[in-house]
Amino acid sequence: MEKNHRTIDRRIVKSKMAMKEALLSLMQEKEFKHISITEIVKEADVNRGTFYKHYVYKEELLDEMITDITKDLIESFRDPYKDLEKVDIRFLTSKAVKIFEHVEKHASFYTLIVKSNLFFGFQNILGQEIKGLLLNDFINHLEYEQIDSHLLASYHAYAIVGMIIEWVRTDFKYSAEFMAEQLLNIIRNNKDISMAMINKVEKA
Repeated sequence: MEKNHRTIDRRIVKSKMAMKEALLSLMQEKEFKHISITEIVKEADVNRGTFYKHYVYKEELLDEMITDITKDLIESFRDPYKDLEKVDIRFLTSKAVKIFEHVEKHASFYTLIVKSNLFFGFQNILGQEIKGLLLNDFINHLEYEQIDSHLLASYHAYAIVGMIIEWVRTDFKYSAEFMAEQLLNIIRNNKDISMAMINKVEKA
């Protein structure tokens, strides 16, 4: 009986994944409001009954897809330090940073976010999710006398979002590992960059 349940669960996951991939593929061609359920199931090679077993409206499929990707984003962001009590950025490697692998895994989705208005507002959702992770996992545990913690979290979160957007705009010109290495280098050299800006102002 347990084996049958596992088989059924795998079929459900496979069917849902096929419908989500079909929806993404169709959204590259036309606006979401113009996509029909018939087109989704045809593209996914499933029947309408399969769709209605899990969803009533196509909006529910879209919402679940966004929820799944957001959950994967959170897990990817936390992966380098999920089993650690303390994180030292000096010893963190690019292979440990998984957020760019997450973006690469969902490349079609992120390309639609950056290059169209189909997911209008998701860039802000992305920034807010990363900001929340930074606040909860790092910044709220530190003390800053002259810096507002929310502003600090926003600064770093939207910097990461900016890197993701630039990467997508260049059609993933670099590897995920290279992007991770660049992020680590930027974080490690943040003080050096600040001093360079100060020196430039002083010289001017």
